[in-house]
Amino acid sequence: MTARAVTEPSAPAPGTSGGGLPVAPGAPARPKVVLHIGEPKTGTTFLQQVMWRNRSELAARGVVLPGHHPQDHFRASQDLRGIAKLASDPAGSWTGEWEILARQAQQAGSVAVISHELFSAADAGQADRAVGSLLPAEVHVVLTVRDIATLLPAEWQETVKHRNARGWEDWLGDVIDRESADPGRRRWWFWRVHDTLAILDIWSRHLPAEHVHVITTPPRGSPSGLLWQRFASLLGIDPGSVDLTRARPNASLGMPETEFLRRLNQVLPDEVPDWFYMWNVKETVAHQALAGRPAEGPLVLPASRDTWAKGRAEELIAALGDSGYDLIGDLDELRPPPGTGPYTGPASQPAGRVLDAAVTAAAALVVNQYRKAYPAATPQPGPGRQGGLAGRVEATVASSPRLKRTVRELSSRSAAVRRLRILAWRVLERRRARGRHEHPEPGGPGPSESPERP
Repeated sequence: MTARAVTEPSAPAPGTSGGGLPVAPGAPARPKVVLHIGEPKTGTTFLQQVMWRNRSELAARGVVLPGHHPQDHFRASQDLRGIAKLASDPAGSWTGEWEILARQAQQAGSVAVISHELFSAADAGQADRAVGSLLPAEVHVVLTVRDIATLLPAEWQETVKHRNARGWEDWLGDVIDRESADPGRRRWWFWRVHDTLAILDIWSRHLPAEHVHVITTPPRGSPSGLLWQRFASLLGIDPGSVDLTRARPNASLGMPETEFLRRLNQVLPDEVPDWFYMWNVKETVAHQALAGRPAEGPLVLPASRDTWAKGRAEELIAALGDSGYDLIGDLDELRPPPGTGPYTGPASQPAGRVLDAAVTAAAALVVNQYRKAYPAATPQPGPGRQGGLAGRVEATVASSPRLKRTVRELSSRSAAVRRLRILAWRVLERRRARGRHEHPEPGGPGPSESPERP
């Protein structure tokens, strides 16, 4: 079942806004704000890296990213959802971060993109506040979705990278047997961010159906740029105008690596705070060390879960087909792929392979601690990697945790400081749109989805 095909974008018709709505003579055109709300594990990291690492190219085509770093979008999602911040977390307050991001988006000349998968966890009141605070811009909500059979293993692995110590089949049994049957299943984390129809209902209450877009994630083996082509069709730009090689692959961990990490979680004491874990374990160990190890076959659902997965897929396909939302891609991609061979669970991995993963992780932690203790010995990027005033300003701020914390604390208490940050962003975006390239040279450092160093 094929949804709307992706066609070559064209310029807005005269007398209309970017979304084709009529504009009164003499009135400024409303910016189009594309709010990408998730779901997690549906290619969101890839799309975010494509945009942030091609920021100047997008700005030259009228597409801007509010904020100065992907973490600004994460922080805004936490602020919008009212998530309490641990007093021990040294990264600074996120109070007021949604307001700043929304005001920056409103000042876009043509198109602004806000993207973070945790917006999918918002409740109805929070979603209403988000949409209302973006008005009078033309608001579009985008949800990327994936087939449940490959989503579940990816999400379990992600929970392990967030300190979960539960085994795969134990976790899976809860998600399917207990949580999915709960009428209030969004109180469970998996369903809060993956109950597709409920999420769409929450975010579409004050938007026309044609401004709610559902993009299917292409299955394994599809052309690498297909997801970006689908997303770019909403921005009204040529998908070939960016360099996709700047986005690093968000590789899954192998089963021995995931099993090592799960066992590590079992023995870590509670005194280790989550923000410390995110930087040192998730980023340094999982992303930088273990994700680079060669992996064999992917983790798949046990055969006993196939019937449930197929039934869930058919229900979702039928509901989306009747929804009236703008569907981009192919709804058939939401059906589980055929089996790839005999089932093997993570807990049955040979001890030697798990030990190899542990040695790799230990080496990464040693190197990380050495670089923290002796920063002068760590290779630094050469001059010119961040070009133009906008890049130099953002690089200066990004390299100073103390400055970032100070600015955020002041922002949380002062509306004047928040207005100043909005104005500064607008000035930098104007410079960027004039063609001054701000992206790093190939191979150099660039923005990523990783947690900020405290």
